[in-house]
Amino acid sequence: MNLKEIKELINLMNENNLDEMEIERAGLKIRLKKEGKEVKKEETVSAVSPGKSPESADIKEERPKKKEGLFEITSPMVGTFYQASSPNAEPFVEIGQEIEEDQIICIIEAMKLMNEIKSEVRGKVVEILVKNGQVVEFDQPLFRVEIT
Repeated sequence: MNLKEIKELINLMNENNLDEMEIERAGLKIRLKKEGKEVKKEETVSAVSPGKSPESADIKEERPKKKEGLFEITSPMVGTFYQASSPNAEPFVEIGQEIEEDQIICIIEAMKLMNEIKSEVRGKVVEILVKNGQVVEFDQPLFRVEIT
Protein backbone atom coordinates (compact mmCIF):
# COMPACT_ATOMS: atom_id res chain seq x y z
CA MET A 1 0.00 0.00 0.00
CA ASN A 2 1.43 3.37 -0.95
CA LEU A 3 0.99 6.87 0.44
CA LYS A 4 -1.65 7.80 -2.16
CA GLU A 5 -3.83 4.84 -1.14
CA ILE A 6 -3.47 5.73 2.54
CA LYS A 7 -4.48 9.35 1.82
CA GLU A 8 -7.55 8.03 -0.06
CA LEU A 9 -8.48 5.94 3.00
CA ILE A 10 -8.13 9.00 5.23
CA ASN A 11 -10.37 11.01 2.89
CA LEU A 12 -12.90 8.15 2.90
CA MET A 13 -12.89 8.19 6.70
CA ASN A 14 -13.43 11.95 6.80
CA GLU A 15 -16.20 11.89 4.16
CA ASN A 16 -18.10 9.16 6.04
CA ASN A 17 -17.49 10.50 9.56
CA LEU A 18 -15.62 7.34 10.62
CA ASP A 19 -13.41 7.36 13.73
CA GLU A 20 -11.58 4.11 13.02
CA MET A 21 -10.86 1.84 10.04
CA GLU A 22 -8.87 -1.39 9.73
CA ILE A 23 -7.89 -3.08 6.46
CA GLU A 24 -5.95 -6.32 5.97
CA ARG A 25 -4.43 -7.42 2.66
CA ALA A 26 -1.85 -10.15 1.93
CA GLY A 27 -0.05 -10.00 5.28
CA LEU A 28 -0.29 -6.20 5.58
CA LYS A 29 -2.64 -4.78 8.18
CA ILE A 30 -3.38 -1.05 8.32
CA ARG A 31 -5.37 0.56 11.08
CA LEU A 32 -6.38 4.22 10.93
CA LYS A 33 -7.82 5.86 14.01
CA LYS A 34 -8.84 9.43 14.66
CA GLU A 35 -7.63 10.99 17.87
CA GLY A 36 -9.10 14.45 18.12
CA LYS A 37 -8.90 15.98 14.64
CA GLU A 38 -5.83 14.02 13.58
CA VAL A 39 -5.77 10.65 11.79
CA LYS A 40 -3.09 8.28 13.08
CA LYS A 41 -1.63 5.42 10.98
CA GLU A 42 -0.51 2.04 12.34
CA GLU A 43 0.97 -0.70 10.18
CA THR A 44 1.51 -4.31 11.14
CA VAL A 45 3.06 -6.95 8.94
CA SER A 46 2.56 -10.51 10.07
CA ALA A 47 3.81 -13.76 8.66
CA VAL A 48 1.47 -16.73 8.49
CA SER A 49 2.72 -20.30 8.06
CA PRO A 50 1.69 -21.97 4.79
CA GLY A 51 -1.59 -23.81 5.13
CA LYS A 52 -2.77 -21.71 8.08
CA SER A 53 -5.26 -18.90 7.88
CA PRO A 54 -4.51 -15.64 9.70
CA GLU A 55 -7.34 -16.44 12.12
CA SER A 56 -5.77 -19.76 13.17
CA ALA A 57 -2.18 -18.51 13.33
CA ASP A 58 -0.80 -17.56 16.72
CA ILE A 59 1.01 -14.39 15.65
CA LYS A 60 0.27 -11.87 18.40
CA GLU A 61 2.72 -11.51 21.26
CA GLU A 62 2.01 -9.86 24.58
CA ARG A 63 3.78 -6.53 24.94
CA PRO A 64 5.92 -6.13 28.04
CA LYS A 65 4.37 -3.86 30.65
CA LYS A 66 5.76 -0.36 31.09
CA LYS A 67 7.70 0.03 34.32
CA GLU A 68 7.60 3.16 36.45
CA GLY A 69 10.58 5.50 36.25
CA LEU A 70 11.97 3.99 33.04
CA PHE A 71 11.92 5.48 29.55
CA GLU A 72 10.87 3.11 26.76
CA ILE A 73 12.57 3.49 23.41
CA THR A 74 10.07 2.30 20.80
CA SER A 75 10.36 1.20 17.19
CA PRO A 76 9.69 3.98 14.69
CA MET A 77 8.71 1.42 12.03
CA VAL A 78 7.75 -2.14 11.20
CA GLY A 79 10.77 -4.31 10.42
CA THR A 80 13.37 -6.74 11.71
CA PHE A 81 15.37 -5.79 14.82
CA TYR A 82 19.14 -6.29 14.85
CA GLN A 83 21.42 -5.64 17.85
CA ALA A 84 24.58 -5.32 15.73
CA SER A 85 25.66 -4.13 12.29
CA SER A 86 26.52 -7.70 11.22
CA PRO A 87 26.21 -11.22 12.66
CA ASN A 88 29.85 -11.22 13.86
CA ALA A 89 29.90 -7.64 15.20
CA GLU A 90 29.52 -6.60 18.83
CA PRO A 91 26.01 -5.39 19.81
CA PHE A 92 25.46 -1.63 19.69
CA VAL A 93 24.29 -1.70 23.35
CA GLU A 94 24.05 -4.20 26.17
CA ILE A 95 22.16 -4.30 29.46
CA GLY A 96 23.89 -2.11 32.03
CA GLN A 97 25.59 0.05 29.41
CA GLU A 98 25.43 3.85 29.60
CA ILE A 99 24.14 5.42 26.38
CA GLU A 100 24.10 8.96 25.06
CA GLU A 101 21.34 10.79 23.22
CA ASP A 102 21.61 10.21 19.43
CA GLN A 103 23.82 7.12 19.94
CA ILE A 104 23.03 4.23 17.56
CA ILE A 105 21.38 1.51 19.65
CA CYS A 106 20.12 -0.94 17.00
CA ILE A 107 19.19 -1.41 13.36
CA ILE A 108 15.73 -2.10 11.98
CA GLU A 109 15.58 -3.60 8.52
CA ALA A 110 12.52 -2.52 6.57
CA MET A 111 12.02 -3.31 2.89
CA LYS A 112 15.69 -4.34 2.47
CA LEU A 113 16.89 -1.02 3.95
CA MET A 114 18.95 -0.94 7.14
CA ASN A 115 17.75 1.91 9.38
CA GLU A 116 19.98 2.97 12.26
CA ILE A 117 17.90 3.69 15.35
CA LYS A 118 19.31 6.27 17.75
CA SER A 119 18.63 6.79 21.43
CA GLU A 120 16.23 9.58 22.30
CA VAL A 121 17.66 9.94 25.81
CA ARG A 122 20.84 9.66 27.86
CA GLY A 123 20.83 6.89 30.44
CA LYS A 124 21.54 3.29 31.38
CA VAL A 125 20.02 0.37 29.44
CA VAL A 126 18.14 -1.79 31.96
CA GLU A 127 16.19 -4.04 29.58
CA ILE A 128 16.32 -5.13 25.95
CA LEU A 129 12.75 -6.19 25.20
CA VAL A 130 13.20 -7.91 21.82
CA LYS A 131 15.49 -10.60 20.45
CA ASN A 132 17.98 -10.24 17.64
CA GLY A 133 16.25 -11.03 14.33
CA GLN A 134 12.75 -10.53 15.76
CA VAL A 135 10.10 -8.76 13.69
CA VAL A 136 8.91 -5.61 15.47
CA GLU A 137 5.85 -3.44 15.04
CA PHE A 138 5.53 0.32 14.84
CA ASP A 139 5.73 1.83 18.34
CA GLN A 140 6.68 -1.52 19.95
CA PRO A 141 8.95 -1.02 23.00
CA LEU A 142 12.54 -2.09 22.23
CA PHE A 143 14.55 -0.89 25.24
CA ARG A 144 13.93 0.39 28.75
CA VAL A 145 16.38 3.04 29.89
CA GLU A 146 16.96 4.55 33.32
CA ILE A 147 17.47 8.23 32.53
CA THR A 148 20.59 9.80 34.04
